[in-house]
Amino acid sequence: MLFSSMIFLWVFLPIVIIVNYLLNLILSDQEQRIKIKNIFLLIASLFFYAWGGIYFLSIMIFSIVVNFIGGYIISKLSKRKKFLRGLTLFIIVLLNILNLGYFKYFNMIVAIIEQAMTKSDLGTFWTNILYMRGTGELGFEKVILPIGISFFTFQAMSYVIDVYRNDAKSQKNILNFGLYVSLFPQLIAGPIVRYSDVALQINERVETLDKFTKGIKRFCYGLGKKVLLANTFALVVDRIWQLELDKIGFAIVLLVTISYAFQIYYDFSGYSDMAIGLGLMFGFEFKENFNYPYMSLSITEFWRRWHISLSSWFKEYVYIPLGGNRHGLFRTCLNLMIVFLLTGIWHGANFTFIIWGIAYGIIQIIEKLFLLKLLINNKLKFLNWIYTFVIAILLFLVFRSNNIFEAGVLISQFANFHSKYSIMTYLSMKFIVTLVFAILSMGILQYIFGNIYKKINNVFIIRVIDAVLQLTILILSILSIVDGTYNPFIYFQF
Repeated sequence: MLFSSMIFLWVFLPIVIIVNYLLNLILSDQEQRIKIKNIFLLIASLFFYAWGGIYFLSIMIFSIVVNFIGGYIISKLSKRKKFLRGLTLFIIVLLNILNLGYFKYFNMIVAIIEQAMTKSDLGTFWTNILYMRGTGELGFEKVILPIGISFFTFQAMSYVIDVYRNDAKSQKNILNFGLYVSLFPQLIAGPIVRYSDVALQINERVETLDKFTKGIKRFCYGLGKKVLLANTFALVVDRIWQLELDKIGFAIVLLVTISYAFQIYYDFSGYSDMAIGLGLMFGFEFKENFNYPYMSLSITEFWRRWHISLSSWFKEYVYIPLGGNRHGLFRTCLNLMIVFLLTGIWHGANFTFIIWGIAYGIIQIIEKLFLLKLLINNKLKFLNWIYTFVIAILLFLVFRSNNIFEAGVLISQFANFHSKYSIMTYLSMKFIVTLVFAILSMGILQYIFGNIYKKINNVFIIRVIDAVLQLTILILSILSIVDGTYNPFIYFQF
């Protein structure tokens, strides 16, 4: 169920809000009220997830049960039983990785094995592998990826690891733990929420009118980013991708590169905004997941601003345990490369993601060695921004490509100034207006007027303008959805 769908906006969300509010009125005892509301939100969240297929629900329940039991066992073993605690953690983490690996990488592994069984020459073999072509000889059916499995698996794993490290107390109530894993606002595409960040909120959260109105505001802006901006760019990107890519030329490849960069940003950050807004409506406070990454002045800074919850997860559970930057420059660089390789692998079973991750790892290492210092000391910060933005959007071109050969073809078109197609085909007035709004909203307006807005946002007239703007965005978004406008969501595949 998409947040940007009529069934969610007009049926599911209103029912959940109304029932949640009625429970506030009916139940006077705070402890009992939270308990009943948690059960209700758990049922609503499981229904929300099951909307995509009842089969997927069984996978989530498996994840909930396995990690709850793992956390419980670890909490019951004394610190002296270090081996048993470590063994339990290893088994639970392995089960999580195997579960995730099966659904994300089984098809890729089968294709590789099938190609290895053929008698083709080495060149053909590697070409087919990189194209992700199987032969079908083994007869396995394609495994369908459950929606959001990477997000809720990482979330559940962080709980078990935190209990092992004594960073969090184990949850004694499996229903409360199930709510943590399945809570519908952040279930499908994050942000990835650490258990320690919401453990107290599960049992003692406070719902206020101020939180609710802030949640509505955040949700409306997120919906607008997704429906009005990202979907407009998606139409152009997908139309161009249907062309003969080796004949599109410089202008169109530049257009599709910029369009996809804005599509993925407003698509994903819009979802995160909606998730954070929905959380506030029900009393939950989630951490930010984006901080205007396209305003970054280095790739290191970009990854502090982009998909913050994923970057933080890898830093906390991979980079620091590997030693972080505590064991010399070589180990630091090696740890960075491992983290970004895993980041690429996390996104999916395609060599494009692996190359995307490795490329970021190499750039981060170069910045760590010497480039970051040069960028910091450079007085022409605009050049820093160009360097960062160009790398980010070019690597997103690789990220979007179906295989590495396609990515190579697209990049080669930057040197082709003769196109079979006209760029004017895609430059409608709607697209141009959307592009202007996308550029201004990526951090420019916030940078110029952010401090002023903080000082005057409680002024009555500003609050009225804010409310009118929210309502306008909501109406335009709903009209766009009703009109049947193209409505894909990129991060469903992860």
